[in-house]
Order: sequence, then structure tokens, then C-alpha cells
Amino acid sequence: MTGQDTAAHGWDEARPTARLLLADGTLIEGQGIGAEGIAAGELCFNTAMTGYQEILTDPSYAGQIITFTFPHIGNVGVNDDDVETINAAASSGVRGAVFAADVTSPSNWRATRDLDAWLKARGIVGVAGVDTRALTALIREKGAANAVIAHAPDGRFDEAVLKAELEGFPGLEGQDLVPLVAATQRYEWDEGGWTWPGQAEPGAYGKRPEGEAKRVIAIDYGLKRNILRMLTAAGCEVTVLPPTATAEEVLALEPDGVFLSNGPGDPAATGAYAVPMIQGVLEKKVPTFGICLGHQMLALAVGANTQKMHQGHHGANHPVKDLITGKVEITSMNHGFAVDRDTLPETARETHVSLFDGSNCGLELTDRPAFSVQHHPEASPGPQDSHYLFHRFVEMMNKRA
Repeated sequence: MTGQDTAAHGWDEARPTARLLLADGTLIEGQGIGAEGIAAGELCFNTAMTGYQEILTDPSYAGQIITFTFPHIGNVGVNDDDVETINAAASSGVRGAVFAADVTSPSNWRATRDLDAWLKARGIVGVAGVDTRALTALIREKGAANAVIAHAPDGRFDEAVLKAELEGFPGLEGQDLVPLVAATQRYEWDEGGWTWPGQAEPGAYGKRPEGEAKRVIAIDYGLKRNILRMLTAAGCEVTVLPPTATAEEVLALEPDGVFLSNGPGDPAATGAYAVPMIQGVLEKKVPTFGICLGHQMLALAVGANTQKMHQGHHGANHPVKDLITGKVEITSMNHGFAVDRDTLPETARETHVSLFDGSNCGLELTDRPAFSVQHHPEASPGPQDSHYLFHRFVEMMNKRA
């Protein structure tokens, strides 16, 4: 039957309007969603069943394309409260997104917009209708791959342009991506945790508890909003400084503690300017707490090394064991680099390990008041398994005082 015959009978099949091209030549087609255009990045997968808006606005995903293994993404829409990006001037960290099922209309009382329109507004290119579990198996076998994602409503793509975009992407190793997402100036933060309807004003974020507060300087390598909320809820008065802040600038504010945030890219590259500041703070024995990239920065500051992982850890179902308490926590993770435990000095003790692959997930210094974790304790997959770490930080500051 000819094309004219099928058109006459209404049997035309929809032309694919999006493509995902991997560095090994694998080509995947689907239906475009979100922004039109082309974007290159490192392809990873995330196994979380909830929190897709948090994932898509996490600055730590700068330079990456996310494959969601859970099929129902977008079903509760989006809202302004669940955005994790703080720097409104920064572009979205994530370069693209891959979905299994078509995005449906939102069905949640908090939704203010559907996911497709929101992706367009944030400039995120997406493709739906992909066998994401098969794609995940490919990533597990071959490792995180460089890829290019493209969306063209007419279904026409320039193969040469796609390949050139892919070949021009340098990968994440050796890349300092923090300047793309971090703050460029100092600011104060006083927003606390979420208050559910019926407890106070409906849908309200609280403020810092009354009483004496600990002055915390948070270094922004790609900070998430909820980390700042957790610090505030724990009783901290928070001032945020850009990632290029020096030890002299930090210490001049007379902090009770210093917080090292999450962020994207290769920690060794960011460490070129971040490590000297951290070393200066540690020298003065100021209590220090790091999360994700901040954990890696602390490790580098005491002489350890980091290494690129085969596929990374991205999801909200990662079991981590606290070696101090013996407790197992269900955590949220997002990292493609890890601390090499074999390079930790004698003054650094491993405190947490992943029960998936045994990789390092935490450390503490034995000669200075400092500790850090690889996972995200501000997230709630457990749902509050790791919240105690913020209170441990406050206790550390109280002990020093």
C-alpha cells in the first residue's frame, strides 16, 4: 500500500519528533516534549519514583541528560514551591530529560502548570515514548555516556549538526560547572521548613525558631533550597557566599560553622579554588559540614582523591549505612564522582558507605570538627532518615562554643 493510500484511510503514523543519539552510535527516537532545539550532555538514569521537579531543578545535574526509569513522570504537574534552584539568573542545570510514557495532564491540588509548558519555559529538551528500562540497562553495562538530545516538531533533523554537537561535548571529567549554577554575590536566608495546611497558614514555609542562633556561612557550589531550609529549621542564621569566597572573607564574618554545598561537575576542577578556602577554615578549627560536592571538597582539602564512577548514583532509594550508629538510611543521591577511601589520611575516618556498591558516602575528621556525607540528607525518601545530620552539625557548633 502506498503512502497516498494510507493517508486516504487515515493510517498515517506519527513521525518521531525527538532523537537521542549516544556516543556509541545508538539512536533512539520518540516524541518531543518541552523545549525545541538541541542539547548535549552526559546521559544518566534516575530511579526515583517521586520528586521529578526537584530532580529537574537540582543544580547538581548541570551538564547531564536524565533518564527517568519510573514511567509516570509529570502526572502531578509542577509548582513554584518545589523548585530547588536558587540562582534565578542561572540556566537550568539539567540539559535534557528522557521519559517512558507521554506526560498526562496534572492531577494535584498544588499544581500550577503542566510539565510540558514548564520544560519549555526552562529550556529543557525532552523526549517521551522511550523504553527507559532498556536504556538504563545500556548505561549500566557501558557506563554513563555522552549524548545529544534533539526536539523538532516537524520531525526533521540535520544528522551532521547532531553529530557535531555530540563531538563538541567534552564530558564531565575535568569540568568545573559550578560557575554555571552558583550564586555570584552574598545573600541572607531565613526560610525554614514546610508547614502543612491546618498547622499555620496553608502551604507556608516557616521561619527560623526563636532563640539563640548559630551563625552559619554556606558556600554555594550549586545549593538546593531545601538544604538552606533545613539549616534554618535547625536553628541556624544562614549567610550564603559564592563559591569563590576566600578563607579570609569567610572568617571575617566570624561564623560558628561553615557549610559546603552540593554542586555539579568534576570536584577536582572546582577544588582548584575551593580547596584553599576550606583548608583555611579547617586550620582555624571552625565546625564544617559538607554535602555531595561539599563532601568531595572536604576530602580533597585533607589530601584525598576523587574518581569518576562507572554510572554514578542517581535516585531516592539508596541504602547507606552509618558506621558510627550502625543505622541504615534510605537516601537520595545524585553524583557521578566519589571519594577514593584508599586515599583518605589517618586523620579522616569513614563514617558512611553505600550498601549498593560499597563506595564511600561519608567521613569525619579526628583532629578537627568537620564531617560530610555524599548523599542528600535534606531530601525525604526515608522520609527523614538523614535529617539528624543537620542537628549533629548544630551540636558540633554548640560543643565548640
